[in-house]
Amino acid sequence: MAIQSPSSSSSFSYGFKYQVFLSFRGIDTRHGFTGNLYKALIDKGIHTFIDDNDLLRGDEITPSLVKAIEESRIFIPIFSANYASSSFCLDELVHIIHCYKTKGCSVLPVFYGVDPTHIRHQTGSYGEHLTKHEKKFQNNKENMQRLEQWKMALTKAANLSGYHCSQGYEYKFIENIVKDISDKINRVFLHVAKYPVGLESRVQQVKLLLDKGSKDEVLMVGLYGTGGMGKSTLAKAIYNFVADQFEGVCFLHNVRENSAHNNLKHLQEELLSKTVRVNIKLGDVSEGIPIIKERLSRKKILLILDDVDKLEQLEALAGGLDWFGCGSRVIITTRDKHLLNCHGIEITYAVKGLYGTEALELLRWMAFRDNVPSGYEEILSRAVSYASGLPLVIEVVASNLFGKSIEKWKSTLDGYEKIPNKKIQEILKVSYDDLEEEEQSVFLDIACFFKGCRLSEVEETLLAHYGHCIKHHVGVLVEKSLIEINTQSHRSYNDDVALHDLIEDMGKEIVRQESSKEPGERSRLWCHNDIVHVLQKDTGTSNIEMIYLNCPSMETIIDWNGKPFRKMTNLKTLIIENGRFSKGPKHLPSSLRFLKWKGCPSKSLSSCISNKEFNNMKFMTLDDCEYLTHIPNVSGLSNLEKFSFRNCANLITIHNSVGYLNKLEILDAYGCRKIVSFPPLRLPSLKEFQLSWCKSLKKFPELLCKMSNIREIQLIECLDVEEFPFPFQNLSELSDLVINRCEMLRFPRHDDKLDFIVFSNVQMLDLNNSNLSDDCLPILLKWCVNVKYLNLSKNNFKILPECLSECHLLKHLYLDKCQYLEEIRGIPQNLEHLDAVNCYSLTSSCRRMLLSQKLHEAGCTRYYFPTGAERIPDWFEHQIRGQTVSFWFRKKIPSIICILLLPGSKLIPRFNLFINGRRGDYSTDYLSSCPSYMNLSEHTFLFDLTLEETSEHFSPTSEMDNALLKNEWIHIELKLENFNLPEIEIKKLSSAQIGIHVLKEKSNTDEDMIFSSRNRKRKLDEDVNASLPQFHPAQKKHRFVEVELTETEILQQQYLALVSDMQNLVLTETKEKEHHLALVSGMHNLVLIETKEKEHCD
Repeated sequence: MAIQSPSSSSSFSYGFKYQVFLSFRGIDTRHGFTGNLYKALIDKGIHTFIDDNDLLRGDEITPSLVKAIEESRIFIPIFSANYASSSFCLDELVHIIHCYKTKGCSVLPVFYGVDPTHIRHQTGSYGEHLTKHEKKFQNNKENMQRLEQWKMALTKAANLSGYHCSQGYEYKFIENIVKDISDKINRVFLHVAKYPVGLESRVQQVKLLLDKGSKDEVLMVGLYGTGGMGKSTLAKAIYNFVADQFEGVCFLHNVRENSAHNNLKHLQEELLSKTVRVNIKLGDVSEGIPIIKERLSRKKILLILDDVDKLEQLEALAGGLDWFGCGSRVIITTRDKHLLNCHGIEITYAVKGLYGTEALELLRWMAFRDNVPSGYEEILSRAVSYASGLPLVIEVVASNLFGKSIEKWKSTLDGYEKIPNKKIQEILKVSYDDLEEEEQSVFLDIACFFKGCRLSEVEETLLAHYGHCIKHHVGVLVEKSLIEINTQSHRSYNDDVALHDLIEDMGKEIVRQESSKEPGERSRLWCHNDIVHVLQKDTGTSNIEMIYLNCPSMETIIDWNGKPFRKMTNLKTLIIENGRFSKGPKHLPSSLRFLKWKGCPSKSLSSCISNKEFNNMKFMTLDDCEYLTHIPNVSGLSNLEKFSFRNCANLITIHNSVGYLNKLEILDAYGCRKIVSFPPLRLPSLKEFQLSWCKSLKKFPELLCKMSNIREIQLIECLDVEEFPFPFQNLSELSDLVINRCEMLRFPRHDDKLDFIVFSNVQMLDLNNSNLSDDCLPILLKWCVNVKYLNLSKNNFKILPECLSECHLLKHLYLDKCQYLEEIRGIPQNLEHLDAVNCYSLTSSCRRMLLSQKLHEAGCTRYYFPTGAERIPDWFEHQIRGQTVSFWFRKKIPSIICILLLPGSKLIPRFNLFINGRRGDYSTDYLSSCPSYMNLSEHTFLFDLTLEETSEHFSPTSEMDNALLKNEWIHIELKLENFNLPEIEIKKLSSAQIGIHVLKEKSNTDEDMIFSSRNRKRKLDEDVNASLPQFHPAQKKHRFVEVELTETEILQQQYLALVSDMQNLVLTETKEKEHHLALVSGMHNLVLIETKEKEHCD
């Protein structure tokens, strides 16, 4: 299959046909200055294009001339008095500026007898000529656009550095131009790449960074990324793209290697030689710094430092912005982003790899040149996948397999996946070799075990493994582009550790080379087959420091004798996530610091742990061990910080020593269904304690000391716990208490002052489905007087007592499915959210209290509760029956309380907000917070509309902000939507009731709001909206209240109001008067039509 040449190659093919292109107005300078300049350039051997076809010129430039422009390297537009009179010259200039922007070509304007400011601002003769063009083009839109392009091109060209012809000898002026041109064309372009696929877009992106700031500002820009990513190639392409725009240029290749081999002073000498042609021998780097600063500080310099890896290199070659003249640019490529930060470089560009079609295009060109044989598509895709975005790898694979058969491609790629290519490894290993010893060790851990794991889990594991925090090492690896941290959300504990597939392979290969034949002699084991080999053959050694086993299948049982760990005397971390063993271990080395064995087959680890010292053990996790029945004596684990045995379904007894681990911070027995009792606890360091789903537990364990680090206790589904946990007096800092579905639990029926002191710190109290009665509820509320979140759902009390109002900090109250609840006698002043879904026993007086105007105007509210016989209260001025309500506002966002009475329905509809006809995202569904299992049939939902908060995540908010600034009308619609609802449910929604109340003191004046029902004619909406801005002071709006006025009456009132206002406009101009009368007439007709329709319906 024939393939086209890489699309971007033309941008980097620097075989220009013409070295100089002259643009000029023939009648001004052809036989004078331009002719002399052309001869001088030709005499110097500079190939120059000049258009001699002056008589054949038309209004537009020819395709041959466009081609000549595109094939030229340097452009000299000669601005003379009549240059702008020629549309031909101006079109020519537009193409020249285009080449300047897209190809980096140099433009050197000559101002011959004209002032550059006249060109820049189109004044003087240039203004006159452009005015004539404008008169000529005024009826032609296309030519007017062409005129704007001319003006922009003139301004851009006039802002470039060039030559201003003043008094003096013209031949000397021409000599200076020719000398500068000679210097520029003598610069040799760098070879970039034979197939520069994908380079053009990346060069343009970096060019945008180089163009930041003013034209006289000095900038340093850093390009960073993994080795083999193409940083040097990109830097060379940028050099070729912009070099002609500078007085002095220098590209210092391989700074890392050359500074090591030749010393930095030789690079300083090369820099001086290339930029200012100073050939000097330096005795020391310290001598070169002041010389560089002195010689380059007055020149516009382009300096590229390729592959920098040490700060001392930057300090010796580009120590500061003041080293270089105005408009200079310094570009640094490195693998170490931190190096750029240390040197104060704020403008950086992360070089990304080639993926997808770009990677495939490069591979095809390098491996097959012109034609790709049929049948290779699948293997090419596999090779691209293996390369994982690294252009270097694509080049290596293509060069090794050029012209080879499909079978050879397959076997070679198979080999690469087992043992990586040496050339690729050498390139990638450079960053690894530059690390400190422990940084290298952390990198190997991540490469072998933790790719794709949560950063918090990696840091926790390696903290135990090394005995100290390794966050700094992780940061260094990120800066060296060896790993990445993928941020999943604003919460850092969700961040994942990622690294390039080939960098992962490089790390694993380094470990494999420790012993290419015997895995037991390596420092790390992660491969399933290698681990099984070591355990079954008992070939482990003291070299092994970390093992991570995650079997691909649980069907295969690993048959072993349980003793191989005896030889692994330096094993620090043992993680078994997935694996079936014929028996449990008979020995664990005392060197262990982190042990995680899910599904360990032992009934008890007493033979491994009891009466042994594990002084360095920090974490021990034995989750999901179905055979584990006993936790043995763990007194030898005196420094243990985390002990977890979650979901050990057959665990019965726990040794008392667990309760005396002084440094234990996390104790997790979640889901141990057969535990009847827990030993007493003297754990002053404990922070987390989990007993939920311990269904056989009879009572909360005795607490023998103050445990002030525990913030949360959860007792969920502890079905047999009978007495309320009085030992909680030792949990002085408890803030979150969750007791759910503890069916046998009996709360005290009398006050306890000691517990009152303890529970005063509780801010979140969840007693969902806890068999609460009216007797105990007042005591609990007094104990937890500072609670902010209170969940009393699914309980049996009838009255929520007045003392609830004393919980002044309470904001969220949940009473869902309290089927016996009749009265709520106290509402805290700061309550924001009340859920009483399915509380059908609420009295009518209680519901009226929940609907009181004073209650809801006091602050932000969001209430759910069953609807009784009550209708929408009268304080909701705007009411409607149906699925939607809408209004208009301007100048200021109003404060609005909304009420929705849902009809009987088994399904929850969506109640969405629309702004100017556009619906928001899921967060604007005001019923989305209701659990799907809740039955909202015949429920009342009352809430603050909070348009300000909604605007933070609503897509058309910028449109709304602009409308507010312009005092334009904004349309708001609240709508019950029937997505995926059966037709019978949709019909029910038509009987919904919606009401709106506007808070006067916080909202717009009456003139800046208007309400309507959904049945109003669209024409009336448009006419009212169009007419309102013309009436100031505006008429008072008449509310639509369905229970008081018919829609016809409202329309008539609005009509009369408009007529009244229009009578005040009698003295206005005749045309305006006629317009208003026509509007009134139209509205009058609409009212008549609406009246007839209404009467017909009635």
